[in-house]
Amino acid sequence: MGRFVIGIAGGTGSGKTTVTRRVIEVVGADRVALLQMDNYYKNQDHMTFEERTRINYDHPDAFDMPLLLEHLDGLINGEEVESPLYSFVEHTRSHHTKPVKPAPVVVLEGIFALYDPDLRQRMQLKVFVDADPDVRFIRRLKRDVDERGRSPESVIEQYLNFVRPMHIAFVEPSKRYADVIIPHGGHNDPALDMLTSRIHRILGAE
Repeated sequence: MGRFVIGIAGGTGSGKTTVTRRVIEVVGADRVALLQMDNYYKNQDHMTFEERTRINYDHPDAFDMPLLLEHLDGLINGEEVESPLYSFVEHTRSHHTKPVKPAPVVVLEGIFALYDPDLRQRMQLKVFVDADPDVRFIRRLKRDVDERGRSPESVIEQYLNFVRPMHIAFVEPSKRYADVIIPHGGHNDPALDMLTSRIHRILGAE
């Protein structure tokens, strides 16, 4: 059975998760296998906590791309995979995993979902979620403070030193590979309606 693979990319805080949720609602949770790139940061439990805090997590090299490709191919081939789980508090991979069952639609969500050519060639639909930098920064600040135990000062420092320059260098240029660009973030209802209608049409034609 063929799988329909959707890549959902965009900068940090752009609204990727909101778009992903909408896609899952439209297609049906039982028909979607979701891989989140945030869980595929490299395992760093061999490093000290202080060493982990100095890593540039907004560079493509921070991700375990071979494992991500292996799991994506597994789902495409109808196999269940054990997705890693990542701890943003400890800056390393958890000892637990999450089973992801195969489904007719596979969604890959992450800032670099459209960056890697090997990932792109497996996709039938490529989506980029766009949002103004100030909106993205505010969302990231709130998320990292509320959910990841970071201080506002550390979030600001990381944004200026890593997030912003890496977005300009790697994430923003990947927008040119998108089939669909959703402006103004994940709460753009007209754009989301157009996206979901397109998914309906494509899946209905298969």
